Amino acid sequence: MTKPLDATETAQWTAWKHATEAVSAAVAKEIETAAGLSVADFSVLSRVIENGGGRMAQHELGAMLGWQRPRLSRQLSRMADRGLLFGETGPAGRRLITVTEAGRDALAAARPAHARAVRRVLLSPAQALRNDSFWNVLQRIAGDAAPADDLAELS
Repeated sequence: MTKPLDATETAQWTAWKHATEAVSAAVAKEIETAAGLSVADFSVLSRVIENGGGRMAQHELGAMLGWQRPRLSRQLSRMADRGLLFGETGPAGRRLITVTEAGRDALAAARPAHARAVRRVLLSPAQALRNDSFWNVLQRIAGDAAPADDLAELS
């Protein structure tokens, strides 16, 4: 039987959770303030524009984000209602998602805010370590972990 975390391990786990929450909250706030986008909006627009040139099959987007169909459908409907994208039926009956000019403009406004928040809250403090150990560990953990909705949304 595995023994529970000791006091030091619990403190480290708690620090990790608080740090990831702080980074996520800072990124979300910057994006919302700069462009009026949620993290989910930002994730969708980023994927469709950067990986699909502004147009992508809905099932590909869902796979890329690691989201289940109902979540993706609700998100896309909300974004379509706000004029950020639209859906249409493409070849072979597949649903295609196309980003509108308003969606492109919103992502263009959000990108610098995203970069600013990531640099301020994560990258600058991590550079104080003056070595690559922190990043090597994170990359190893990320490589071993299955994609998670929370991580996918922040890229």
